[in-house]
Amino acid sequence: MAGSIPNEIAAGITFSVSLSYPEYSAPEWGLTLILRGPQAITLDAARNGDEFTFSATADATAAWAPGTYWWQLRAVDTFETRLLEDGQVKVLQDLSAVEGPFDGRSHAVKVLEAVEAVIEGRATLDQQSYSINNRSLTRTPIADLIKLRAQYRAQVQAEKAGKKGGRLGRVMRVRFS
Repeated sequence: MAGSIPNEIAAGITFSVSLSYPEYSAPEWGLTLILRGPQAITLDAARNGDEFTFSATADATAAWAPGTYWWQLRAVDTFETRLLEDGQVKVLQDLSAVEGPFDGRSHAVKVLEAVEAVIEGRATLDQQSYSINNRSLTRTPIADLIKLRAQYRAQVQAEKAGKKGGRLGRVMRVRFS
């Protein structure tokens, strides 16, 4: 395969990916990329020899709703439809369409920063709970906060690794003739 479906697609940016499938020769076979999530998107590939190119203009992708999509790559001829690959892709918000404040951090990054702020603020407090006039406050134990921080640090590291290394742990189907 010449390329692969990316993990993320930025709305408002030209999208293009080329895939090579020599076993699905012209003119019998065509490739279709189906995305389903916040909306339905279907792209048919343009063909150049054994290479199939999926593309969408920046204007077209600007209309794509941000969010997580499930995709299937299908080979189609007159009589058959074959599933070649499937997976998930995240369509990122078109930043040119955002007016006002924007926080592009992931959920994991936001929670990690909040937990770390709580831990930092708690460093000067020595009571876990107290009561005044029939009102009480119980704080989350530091040990629990440290476990939560470790969990979210791992999620943030996995997000960073995914952006750098593509699809970690993905199963690739290979056929030998």
